[in-house]
Amino acid sequence: MKKLISAALTAALLVTLLCSCEDASPHNTDFFAMDTYMQITAYGKNGDKAANACKVEVQRLEKLFSVTDENSDISKINSNGTAAVNTDTVDIISCAKEMGDKTGGALDITVYPVLREWGFTTGEYRIPPQETINSLLASVDYSKIEIDGNNVSVPQGVMLDLGAVAKGYASDKAAEIMRENDVTSALINLGGNITAIGSNPDKSPWRIGVRDPFSADNIGVINVTDKSVVTSGSYERCFTGEDGRTYHHIIDPESGCPAESGLVSVTVVGDSGLMCDALSTALFVMGEEKALEYHAENGGFDIIIITNDKRIVITEGIADCFTNLSDLPVEVR
Repeated sequence: MKKLISAALTAALLVTLLCSCEDASPHNTDFFAMDTYMQITAYGKNGDKAANACKVEVQRLEKLFSVTDENSDISKINSNGTAAVNTDTVDIISCAKEMGDKTGGALDITVYPVLREWGFTTGEYRIPPQETINSLLASVDYSKIEIDGNNVSVPQGVMLDLGAVAKGYASDKAAEIMRENDVTSALINLGGNITAIGSNPDKSPWRIGVRDPFSADNIGVINVTDKSVVTSGSYERCFTGEDGRTYHHIIDPESGCPAESGLVSVTVVGDSGLMCDALSTALFVMGEEKALEYHAENGGFDIIIITNDKRIVITEGIADCFTNLSDLPVEVR
């Protein structure tokens, strides 16, 4: 879950919020958690209370899920091989394992030792020797995680990192708090993981800008109501190696190397922040055709894919909600 501050700030800018809110006063809560900048905006008489409660909840979850806090549930599992953990920790690990099964292992929360070896968790970037990668891959297997009640156990060498799902889980919990407080208009921005509650106070959809991976602008805008929007991109954390090649942080659990899928970003739009968070990573690893096949077979979400060869591919369900702001061609699949 640990990220460089500069990378976290980049993630926070990944999706720009474009809204017109003339008829209501926003209640804003800004804070730093999970190594990224977060902003929660809620409208209505309970907005301030709900936004602050969301902040407290996200900070509580961070203490459970952090891979660097030695007192967290995840650190205890990684250090001891087993631990009695909070119910939320059991829930998120169970969901991550289920998504691992559904995506054929494209999402694997045990890839942490490989990610660390590349330096993406420390900022000490390097290209690991192939023999080192092969050795670490022997311990990358989410199916080896065992859950018995509130006890979670892993074999020696297996380590967990919830970075691909933690903000999504937290956004779902924050959305629950909003609804429990009768907030019908809110935006939850957890470092670029967006969850829109209801619509704008003026009843128009929320307009979420999706970043252009090839510039500092937005490549398009998507109109959403009661949806989560999560993007994973190769431009978020990357470095140039001594060989002159650029290496990014989205690791393919099969190869132990940055995924070479032909994609530069994947945005997932759906009802669940956790699902969108998990799928944005998994579909990036899969690549364009396998991602589209997965969408066709499973449904329940939509995607915006931006390819290395500068094409925008979107699924039909959001074709009418997406506005292309770039010169790139758009394909509806």
